[in-house]
Amino acid sequence: MKQDTEQALGSYRVGAATITKIPELALDGVDAALLYPDCDPEMAAEEARKLGPGSVDEQTGLLRQSVHAWLVTTPDRVILVDTASGNDKERPGLAVLHHLNEPFLERLNAAGVTPDGVDLVLLTHIHADHVGWNTSKAGGRWVPTFPNARYVFSARERAYNAALAAATGSDAAIRVETGLGSMARLPLPGVFEDSMVPILEAGLAREITVDGSEVEEGFFFFPSPGHSIDHASIGFRSEGEYALFWGDVLHHPLQVARPDWNSAYCEFPQAATTSRRWALNHAAETGALVLTTHFAETSAGRVRRDGGAFGWQFV
Repeated sequence: MKQDTEQALGSYRVGAATITKIPELALDGVDAALLYPDCDPEMAAEEARKLGPGSVDEQTGLLRQSVHAWLVTTPDRVILVDTASGNDKERPGLAVLHHLNEPFLERLNAAGVTPDGVDLVLLTHIHADHVGWNTSKAGGRWVPTFPNARYVFSARERAYNAALAAATGSDAAIRVETGLGSMARLPLPGVFEDSMVPILEAGLAREITVDGSEVEEGFFFFPSPGHSIDHASIGFRSEGEYALFWGDVLHHPLQVARPDWNSAYCEFPQAATTSRRWALNHAAETGALVLTTHFAETSAGRVRRDGGAFGWQFV
């Protein structure tokens, strides 16, 4: 029965670990011109026609996306990589995530895991659809959803979001320090307060430097900034096999063919483009099983070189 559930959710074996997709939202009507404001709409339509119906609606040409988390179970640990959007969150600036009521925890339970059983939560970055289930509402306040877990994330990302929440102006100094180039947007307000502060106050946080080093056994946080100020792509090694959690370096298979297209949600566009090319190169060179956060279909695949470009194959 558990094997059938894993197949339905989408599971992959990497060394001694099983990695399972825990779905939250299916987004089936995304306009490429809105997701990628600088794209050429005709070129976007041409590239979209090369993709399957699981990624593009053949009738409307609209893109299909997903929001989900990844569950990693090893013989001795239970890990979540990112935690999707969360229920009941105030997100008036992003209607698709506003006051959700999704059975995410029930889907986690179907994979054999209860919130109390999670040992680690690894966060690629502090955006609304990656940290939402960090907390749940109980008795009118936000409390950690995974009370026995250690939450691991970038110290710089935390400092930047804390500075923005405090409105002291110190966020400007952090931006200058990173040298990421011009800023196109800020993170969505309210996310740090309802999804990160309760974790910090509960003493569950482990803040790290994102420099490619191993931060937990088998897990490496690689710098891939731009989408957010200190976005990390997370590599995982087990028994000679390798997986790579992309986070939001890419949002849709369209960007594999066009890594020069930034999403509307990328905060530092120049850096985001550089990180996207790094991520594609790294995936191709290592042969990694790539676990995405917003590709639809299985959300997992591999990158191959295609002449001077890249190709994507779902697995």
